Amino acid sequence: MQKTINVKENGDASLEEMFAAGAHYGYSRTRRHPSVSPYIFGGKNRMDIIDLEKTSVMLDEAKEFIKSLGARNKIVLFVGTKPEAKVVIKETAENLNMPYVTTRWIGGTLSNFTEIKKRIAELENYRKETILGELEKYTKKERLVMAKKMERLSKYYSGLINLKKIPDALFVVDARAEHIATTEAIKSGVPLVALVNSDSNIKGIDYPIIANDSGIPSIKLFVSSVANAYKAGTISGIMDKSEPAKEL
Repeated sequence: MQKTINVKENGDASLEEMFAAGAHYGYSRTRRHPSVSPYIFGGKNRMDIIDLEKTSVMLDEAKEFIKSLGARNKIVLFVGTKPEAKVVIKETAENLNMPYVTTRWIGGTLSNFTEIKKRIAELENYRKETILGELEKYTKKERLVMAKKMERLSKYYSGLINLKKIPDALFVVDARAEHIATTEAIKSGVPLVALVNSDSNIKGIDYPIIANDSGIPSIKLFVSSVANAYKAGTISGIMDKSEPAKEL
C-alpha cells in the first residue's frame, strides 16, 4: 500500500518526506540539462538521483519568497497542465483563491494580457447574464452560438476568472513542459517559482526547486509546501496589521 505523505503544519517538507515521496528520482543521464548537474547526487541504473539536501535549500528559498507574497496579499498564478499536476494545482489554487491554468497555457497570457483580459471579461459577463436570466433577450440561435463560444472560453479561462491584472508571480510544475509560460514570465519580468526535474534548464528561473516533477506524491508534497508558505505569509500579514503602532 502506498505510503501517505503529509506536510507538517509549518509547511516544512523534511528530507524523509521528500525521499518517501520519490522526490529524488531524476530522469536518465542522457536527458540531463547541464544547468542541473551541480544538484545531482549520483546515479542508479543510468538514472539521475537528485541531491535532496540541495533541494531542501532551494525549497526554503522559494517558500520565503512565497511567504512574502502572502503577507502582502499578492497574486500567484498556479500553472500545471500535465495529467499528474492538474488536480492538485486546481484544488490548491482554489483553496488559496488564486488563479490557475490546468488545461493549456494560452500564449500572451502575460505578454498580451490586455487581450486575455477581454476574454475573461466576456466569460464573466456571460455567466452573470446566465445567473440573472438575461439570456432570454437573445434568439435561440444566438444563445446556441454564445453557448458554444462560452464553452470554449470556459475551458481555457475559467481558472483565470478573477485575474484582473498580470500576476505578481508564477508557480509552475515542470518548467520544461510549460516552456511557453516559463518564457513569458522571464520576458515579462514576472518572478518564477518552478518545480523542475533534471531535464530542465533552470537559468532564468528565479526560484527553481529541483525534484521529481512527474510523480504525483512528489508534486503534491511540493505544491502543498508552497501553499502552506503562502498561508503562513497571509497570517503573518494579518497579525502585523492588527498590532498597534509602537510609540517613538
